[in-house]
Amino acid sequence: MNKPYVLGIDIGGTNTVFGIVDARGVVIASSSIKTLKHADFNDYIDELHTEVTRLLKANDAEDKILGIGIGAPNANYYTGRIEACVNLPWPMPVPLAQTVSEKFGIPVAITNDANAAAIGEMTYGAARGLRDFIMITLGTGVGSGIVINGQLVYGHDGFAGELGHVIMKRNNGRLCGCGRTGCLEAYCSATGVARTAREFLEIRSDDSLLRQLPLDSITSKDVYDAAVKGDKIANEIFEYTGNILGEAFADFTAFSSPEAFVLFGGLARSGDLLLRPLRESMEKNMMKMFKGKVKVILSELKEADAAVLGASALGWEAGKANTAPSPVAMPTQA
Repeated sequence: MNKPYVLGIDIGGTNTVFGIVDARGVVIASSSIKTLKHADFNDYIDELHTEVTRLLKANDAEDKILGIGIGAPNANYYTGRIEACVNLPWPMPVPLAQTVSEKFGIPVAITNDANAAAIGEMTYGAARGLRDFIMITLGTGVGSGIVINGQLVYGHDGFAGELGHVIMKRNNGRLCGCGRTGCLEAYCSATGVARTAREFLEIRSDDSLLRQLPLDSITSKDVYDAAVKGDKIANEIFEYTGNILGEAFADFTAFSSPEAFVLFGGLARSGDLLLRPLRESMEKNMMKMFKGKVKVILSELKEADAAVLGASALGWEAGKANTAPSPVAMPTQA
């Protein structure tokens, strides 16, 4: 029987979103469950199976799923496990791929959320046709997926590509959630922008729309809203953030010579407030041989579907043993 669909599952700390996806990258239908509802992993899998089965029946997709792709925090493509994730309630490591495959009777592949985004962008989005690019997700944290010669890089242990934790400030850097100080994530994530806003407001005395808000509750969205209205401090916060991100991109270019950086996430939607200083800083700090060669482009994935699409792209790979070659390149083990 022809199996024209894959299932994409994105496991977040709060919600698990899943959807049926066709080969064109169209999400046929999607739904979700609460990730943290069950402290027991097997109970969680039981509910996931029940709700996915309900979705498949409602869309006449039973027995039409070629493979399942899952994006999850700290998910390891090679081992099929979630390893050492502090945002999930289950004892680690979690044998995710094996458990889901046995429960559904369908091949499963997993990876972390940023790598899933890179595969999704390469399969369905702005990186179609690109063989060398770096996906950067700018959300609560800074994630990345590195594609070289058409292959996603995982490294020898499955954890390559943590560019959000490259240290940008060696002296007196901010404490990062990873336990180190000065990481890119501590400055250029949505939470990093909010931290910059609090620091600027504390050390400066000039007026700002941001002073109308409780200091501890300021978000990156607040900074964006103020910047759009011409607020001086808010605009300088984006200049500061874009400058650091551009410096990082110049360094990343020296590592893998990408054709493009593809940006995704809430902060990426800031447009030229972020992109202009980012591009200027990147070119200013770029090695001469790379100047003018590297694009910075925005994701083409619909935000509402991006997590499911990114995960689903792995589903074609998971099911490839049972069909023709998939459109997704295998990761390379460096």
